[in-house]
This record gives sequence, C-alpha cells and structure tokens, in this order.
Amino acid sequence: MVKQQIIISGVGGQGILFVTRLLAETAIQKGMPVLTSETHGMAQRGGVVISHDKAGEFARPLVRPGKADLILLLKGENLASHRHFLKPGGTVIMNAREVPADRGELEVIAVDADGLALKLGNPQVVNLILLGFALTARGRERLFCAGHDVVEVIKRKLAEKGKLLAASLRALEAGMGEGNEG
Repeated sequence: MVKQQIIISGVGGQGILFVTRLLAETAIQKGMPVLTSETHGMAQRGGVVISHDKAGEFARPLVRPGKADLILLLKGENLASHRHFLKPGGTVIMNAREVPADRGELEVIAVDADGLALKLGNPQVVNLILLGFALTARGRERLFCAGHDVVEVIKRKLAEKGKLLAASLRALEAGMGEGNEG
C-alpha cells in the first residue's frame, strides 16, 4: 500500500486547511488510512499555517524532519522555514515565478499560481492551482491520488455551492494543465 507524507504551508486565509481536508477525504475515498494535523500562526489571517497530511499506515500525525515526500508551499517565502521536513529525493512545489537560487540540493519546482489565479479572475484559488499542479507535475506521480479522485471529492464537498464548485474545478484544472506542460 502507498504511504505518503505531505507538508502544506502558507499563511492564514490561503486555504491550506481546505487542501488538507481534500487530500484526507480523497485518501479515505480510496480506502486509505489518513492522519492530519495543522499548526496555526499567531494571526488568523496572515500568520503561518502548516499542515501535516499522511496517507497510508502511520502511527503519528506529524511529519518528522527529513521525512516529507512532498512539500506544497502556497507562500514561497516559507521554503526556508519548512525545507527541513523534506526527505532526500522528495519534492517541493512552490508558488513562485522562479525557483530560488538558494535551494541547495532540493528538487524545487516553481509554479506561478498567483499569476494563474489572477488570469482566472480569482486570487483566492491559489491553493487549488498548486494542488492541481502537484497532481500532474511534469508527468511524474507526486501524490497518492489522481486528478479525477480529487475532482470527485470537490464535487461532493461543494455540491450545493454552484459558483464555488465551478471556480474550484477551473482552478484545479488550470493547475493540472500547468503541470502537464513542464
């Protein structure tokens, strides 16, 4: 069975917890055990938020340093604070125009999720763009699930919210399209 440890980081108001819940519900839908935990910053909006998501058989919810398979950074500036979670061979996918020069030996992939969100006319969908990118990033499996798995969960979660559902699916698809281009 697949086991994966994911860190999702950003600031309050970016939808880190929504992405965490989407991944958790997707794992459950696939019959996988899942553990999640989150840490909120000092401020509700603007404070650092980090979420730990483990899909597969694990005993504890927190990802230990050097054990994350994937780090999703909704705020690129958080790389310095959270890079220690990444295991050798793991990947960081970050919301940034370009990969930072000080990444060291880390595999870091930058996607301009802010720019894509603005093109979609909705700056609040950066989280789903980045998740969509991670689902298809450069033809390599980086997540325990596929795009269609997450789409099913989004449709179920947002079934009663027509505009939000449509915007969420557009954002996820835009991110997946970017991931397929690399």
